[in-house]
Amino acid sequence: MSEVITANDKEYEAQEMAQAPGADQPMEDRTNNRTLRPTTSKKFAEFMKTGWDNQEPEIEPLESSKFIPARLEALGKRFPGERIVIPAGTPKVRNNDDDYAFRPNTEFSYYTGLGQDYEAGAVLVLNPVDPESPEAKAGKTHTPELFVAPRADNSTEAYYVDAHYGEYWVGPRAGLKELNAMTGIATHDIAQLPDALGKDVGAEAGAVRMRVVRLADPEMTAEVENVREANGFPDPATNEKADDELQEFASTARMVKDSYEVGEIRKAVAATKDGFDRILTRLPEAVGKPRSERMLEGEFNAVSREEGNTVGYDTIIASGEHAPILHWMRNTGVVGHGEMLLIDAGIEVDSLYTADITRTFPVDGKFTPLQKKIYQAVLDSQQAGFEAAKPGATYSDIHHACMRVIAQKLHDWGILKVDVEESLSPQGQQHRRWLACGVAHHLGLDVHDCAQARYESYQGAKITPGMVFTIEPGLYFAKNDLLIPPEMRGIGVRIEDDVLMTENGPEWISKDIPKQIDDVEKWMAQRAAARK
Repeated sequence: MSEVITANDKEYEAQEMAQAPGADQPMEDRTNNRTLRPTTSKKFAEFMKTGWDNQEPEIEPLESSKFIPARLEALGKRFPGERIVIPAGTPKVRNNDDDYAFRPNTEFSYYTGLGQDYEAGAVLVLNPVDPESPEAKAGKTHTPELFVAPRADNSTEAYYVDAHYGEYWVGPRAGLKELNAMTGIATHDIAQLPDALGKDVGAEAGAVRMRVVRLADPEMTAEVENVREANGFPDPATNEKADDELQEFASTARMVKDSYEVGEIRKAVAATKDGFDRILTRLPEAVGKPRSERMLEGEFNAVSREEGNTVGYDTIIASGEHAPILHWMRNTGVVGHGEMLLIDAGIEVDSLYTADITRTFPVDGKFTPLQKKIYQAVLDSQQAGFEAAKPGATYSDIHHACMRVIAQKLHDWGILKVDVEESLSPQGQQHRRWLACGVAHHLGLDVHDCAQARYESYQGAKITPGMVFTIEPGLYFAKNDLLIPPEMRGIGVRIEDDVLMTENGPEWISKDIPKQIDDVEKWMAQRAAARK
């Protein structure tokens, strides 16, 4: 059917061309040719203001809001008299005018309780109270304020013009009153932020100093830096050092989880179990097919969106010779008969807390004697790490316990040619050829949580109740490793579980995800039968 161009169409196109900047205009000022939007005629603008029913988002306090005051109080006491700026960050470009799904900065989420994609561009500010005020005398150090874009609902022109915030484009979203109700934090229009940042800033006694979470939003960091430089803090290196101290404190503060955080991680682990179930159900029909690693990845990713926010990190589906590759995330391989299949995956729930689980499966449902030997060695290593983890122990204690088992096994098999004690010494470390990575890390809002803490606060610190961490030893026998027997080449095994430290010792949070040899085989058989 031919297309009929009317006189009105031609007039419309002429208006569009007249409004579009020419080729000599700067790139950032040019129009986007992806689509033709309505012209901004007065008639259209008036028409768009009428005939809409209000869409009020549900307003309920988040469960996390009960725990936010204690977190903010601890942060304020660490930096009395200073203004703390924590941006949520902005969407990151995937290509041209397409953004990745927005995920707020971890520190912003921790100190507001906001997850998902409510608040791109928002900024949390902790303002110091007057030291002579009744609040200060009662022990209060700061007043938190949240700065956000107001709702672009149908009463505004932005409703249909603004593709980022306009609710015609993105649907009803939380604005000032909604986010205030959700978080319990006083909430203001983002337009007021510049004045709020610069108020009373100075280097003289009694004036306010500022710190910012630097990496969350480069533009906000630059704005804070401009305010500091204009008010007596001209040295970027000194300012950056102050910001690093804020980042370090915020990272360390997350090491001990409150009951809400532990509950969210349990939800993430339970969802991750469902994801593994889905993978194992699909496994028999995927074997031998092109990109069957991705077929399995797709099953897990589907569960992550059904039961959570998304995956907590890029999923590793590594079969055969891919399994010894520590960060194999292309997932382009074929899952083959007789191989071992290593899956490292975790679901991030809506609060942004994630699980981190690794299981290694015999593709055909039964371990061969060789596979069983290697798998059991890793399982024994993990159990040794778990037994070393107790209140008062350190991450180094877990590490050394796991490594001793691995070194002994490698020596017993004739692969490690030196004495076990020599290999375990700082001057040796030969066993690390087959286990180069660490075997434990904190877990929470980030899969590798609290990573900006100092060494002495992390690896060298005592493990205390409330800490959540992984234990994940492995053995990685690369396909091209000529120092191991040929039959072992191309086999990789990792077993990773999530652990909560309690007053009575460690608890396997992920105990319901099978890992003992007989249990794994039974699990695989049950899931295979479920597809028939």
